[in-house]
Amino acid sequence: MNAKKLGILLVAGALAAGLNACASDPEAPAGTTGATASGDGSYTIGVANFTLGGPYFSGMDKAIAAQAKKKGNVEVISTDANGDAAKLASNVEDLLSKNVDAVIISGGPLESAPAALNSIKTAGKPVVLVDRKFQTGEYTSWIGPDNKAIGVQDGQFLAEKLPDGGKVAIIKGGPADNSIGLARTDGVKSVLGSAKGVTLVEAPDFGNWGSDGGLTVMESLLATNPDLAAVFCENDAMCLGAQRAIADAGKAKQIIIAGVDGQAEALKAILDGTNYVVTGLNDADIIGSLGLDRAVEILGGAQVEKDTVVPSPQVTKDNAAKYLDPNGGF
Repeated sequence: MNAKKLGILLVAGALAAGLNACASDPEAPAGTTGATASGDGSYTIGVANFTLGGPYFSGMDKAIAAQAKKKGNVEVISTDANGDAAKLASNVEDLLSKNVDAVIISGGPLESAPAALNSIKTAGKPVVLVDRKFQTGEYTSWIGPDNKAIGVQDGQFLAEKLPDGGKVAIIKGGPADNSIGLARTDGVKSVLGSAKGVTLVEAPDFGNWGSDGGLTVMESLLATNPDLAAVFCENDAMCLGAQRAIADAGKAKQIIIAGVDGQAEALKAILDGTNYVVTGLNDADIIGSLGLDRAVEILGGAQVEKDTVVPSPQVTKDNAAKYLDPNGGF
C-alpha cells in the first residue's frame, strides 16, 4: 500500500481513537448533533472552495469527493468562488438553501470569511475548515498542518546541506499578511537566520503560489544573485517553476531547492535525484479526506477535536517513493 494512502488510514484511525461517540441530543448546541435532512442515514455536504485555481486546492476538492464516494452514503456539492470572498459567501448561502447537512470550507489564501461563517452559524450547521484556519469567526472543527514546523524541517535540512554556509533565497506566495506562508518562512528563518555563513535573500515579488510565478521570481533573483546556493519556496508549485528557471540558467548543480506540500511533480523530482532535495508533506489528498471524515463524524454525533494538526513528515530522496502516489489527485 502506498504510504500516502496508509498515512490517511493511520491518521484517521488515530483521530477516531480519540473520539467519544455520543447520541444525538435535541438540546445539544447547533452543529453538533447527528440529525440529517433526509433522516435515512445519508448526508449531503457542501464544499465551499475559495479557489480551485491551483493544484493544491483542486487536489483537495477531488480528495473530498473521492472520500465521499468511498462512504457510499455521502453526497458532495462543490463550489468555486474563483478567489472572490463575496462569491464564497454567496456560494455558502446557496449551499445552505439546498439544505446541506454540513459545510467544508477550503479557504486557500483567505484569512477570514465572516459572512460565510455567520451564515452557517445562523443555519445551525457544522462547518469544518481544511488546511486554512481563519483568524476570526466561529467554526466547528479545523484540520490542517503545523506550517511553522514544516518550515523548521526545511531549514534544518538546508543547514545540513550547506555546512559552509551560502546564500539562500526565499520565494513567498503572497499576499504579505498570508499567515500560512508567513509561518513557513518564519520556520525557515528560525533555523537559517542563525546558521553559520548563511545569508538570506527574500524575493521582493510574490510568486502567487504558482509555477509560472515561481519561474518569474526566480529569474529575477538569479539576475541579482547569481551566487545562490539554495532556494526555499512557500509551496512546491512555485519551486517547480523556480527549478525550471535554475535549469535554464545552467545552475542546477549549484542551487538546491526546498519546498512545501508534497505535490506529485515535486516528489518525482526529489526521487529522481534532481536539485529538488526536500519538501514537507502537507498533502491535499490526506487533508481533504480527513476533512470529509471529520464532517461525517460530527454529523454522526461524535465529539471531535476543535483543532487537529495533521503530521507533516519530511520528504527526501530516501523516502520519496513511499509518498509518491501516481493515482492521487495532487
